Amino acid sequence: MASVIKHRKVKIVVLEQGEDMSAQCRPGDIALLSDAAGWWIKFVGAGGQVDCYGIPYASYNEALWAAKAAAEFGT
Repeated sequence: MASVIKHRKVKIVVLEQGEDMSAQCRPGDIALLSDAAGWWIKFVGAGGQVDCYGIPYASYNEALWAAKAAAEFGT
């Protein structure tokens, strides 16, 4: 089950493996998800468009810090 962290009025949605991002996230949200490569940060835009940083973070804490920093500047 996804968990939600609010930071500067931005929803950061932490998805569990296999969860559908489109079912859990709305435009303006930031999604965090992991796979074998690491933790990915994905930005959900209007119309379901998704943008992503090019490389994953090694840990959940690094990805969460980066997501919070992005929320500081607005997505």
